[in-house]
Amino acid sequence: MKIWTRTIITFVVSLLLIGCDQTTKTFATEYLPKAKMDSYYFDLLRIGYTENIGAFLGLGNNLPEQTRFWVFVVVVGIFLAGLLWYLITNSKQSMHSLFALSLVFSGGVSNFYDRVVNNGAVIDFLNVGVGTIRTGIFNVADIAIMVGVFILIFSQMKPKTQ
Repeated sequence: MKIWTRTIITFVVSLLLIGCDQTTKTFATEYLPKAKMDSYYFDLLRIGYTENIGAFLGLGNNLPEQTRFWVFVVVVGIFLAGLLWYLITNSKQSMHSLFALSLVFSGGVSNFYDRVVNNGAVIDFLNVGVGTIRTGIFNVADIAIMVGVFILIFSQMKPKTQ
């Protein structure tokens, strides 16, 4: 795949996803109650504003502030820069891989932006589940990251033709 094709796909996916994620986070910040989850669809969906200073499912919440900065800002920033470099320079990747990694990159960049401008915290506002079986609180960027990871996994599982 040509470099311009990879660049355009990465740029378009990033523009759409980061725009969508940041817009929903702006609405969450302005309109959702703090520290209260409202329930919808027979409690399948809960929506409410929260700030997560850790990673996935609050992992790392208890780390000292300086350690969280180094892990969640510096290391993640280096990882995202490396991932962008890989997306643009690797001409041998498939369209599935390019799209999936662009989703992971875009979600990561949007959450990274939150950490930089929101004093180390990411804005989360969605929770799904049935009864006591529930997800952690997440956002659109987290959905993109998970979808990208699933696409990568499932695209590797298809049988190879000989």
